[in-house]
Amino acid sequence: MNVSLARSSLIHEGRRYLAAVLAVSFAGLLLIVQMALLLGLFGSVSLVIEQSSAALWIGYRNTQSVDLGRDLPPGSDLQAWQHPGVASVERLHLGFGDWRRDDGVAISATINAIDTRPGALAFARLLTPQQRKLLDEPDAILIDSADQEKLGASLGSQAEINGKRVRVAGLVDGIRAIGGVNVLTSFNTARAIDPGLISGDETTYYLVALTPGSDATQVAHELNDRHPYKRYSVWRARDFSVQSQLYWLFESGAGTGAGVATLLGLIVGIVITSQTLAASILASVKEFAALRALGVSQWALRQIVLEQAFWIGLAGLIITAALTVATIWLGMAVGIAMLFPWWLLAGSAFVILAIALGSGWYALGTLYKADPATLLR
Repeated sequence: MNVSLARSSLIHEGRRYLAAVLAVSFAGLLLIVQMALLLGLFGSVSLVIEQSSAALWIGYRNTQSVDLGRDLPPGSDLQAWQHPGVASVERLHLGFGDWRRDDGVAISATINAIDTRPGALAFARLLTPQQRKLLDEPDAILIDSADQEKLGASLGSQAEINGKRVRVAGLVDGIRAIGGVNVLTSFNTARAIDPGLISGDETTYYLVALTPGSDATQVAHELNDRHPYKRYSVWRARDFSVQSQLYWLFESGAGTGAGVATLLGLIVGIVITSQTLAASILASVKEFAALRALGVSQWALRQIVLEQAFWIGLAGLIITAALTVATIWLGMAVGIAMLFPWWLLAGSAFVILAIALGSGWYALGTLYKADPATLLR
């Protein structure tokens, strides 16, 4: 009887609970979108790792974030080439420059000099063989399609980086950066536009692929520099990606500000949702008082209220799911960096249902204290 009573109350008095359902929906959307934007913001820091297929990364000793890499000392890849568990070693150089638009505006650019051979590790999850082959053409570069307006460039157009002419040979999706832009080039093109490539052998990272069956943790340990004055460090790809994101999240002002904004948004959403939901349930206080006057136990009353809170929360989550899908589509359409991992969606669903049930408990406190005779007047 409790289940049918709770459901029938929601169905026949839907307008009374509509505000609560919408509050749950938008609180869930606020939570998911804020977290997705935060994850997308700092996920773009480590996109070169996430979009590459290397199992291990060799970089300058104690580098805190992948974008803060420095040129490695010569011979840093020697042990990797000699290790039986290593299948291949590949160079990656990160340089910096100014992209000069036709109107004179300068935009900071990160120059990613990569191996253009088929099957190369850098950006293996992003580039097709055809796109990689485009970089073999003289002065050819690849940019993110979402950066065209920002750069004043388009497919096939000429551009200027560090005073050198380049040509946009192709467009890709998935290399948008924070603030500036990412540019993909071959080492030949990079030597012409990157002043950091003096000799042409400078390397920021060595990307390492392992043979089948090799343990990445063990190989990384064996490849670590044993020299008294450590010259380089070795990371598993996933560890280096997480380390880079955590550095920007906790060690930079941008990360702290974004985290505080997300937390405040979550708190505001929780407060508004809980108050709206509790008010919707308390709007039926006379009906509940009548049940108490008829001898319905507090346990049965609690079941009804919590049942209502659960269904309100579930209805809100269904609307949140639809709005989240629309947000994902909109983000992809306008090129906004957002990440929606499964744990974010599952965690948000749990939080919203917890808020709904908690609001139900809050309403119960008022009902328990109320005098049925007074409420029925």
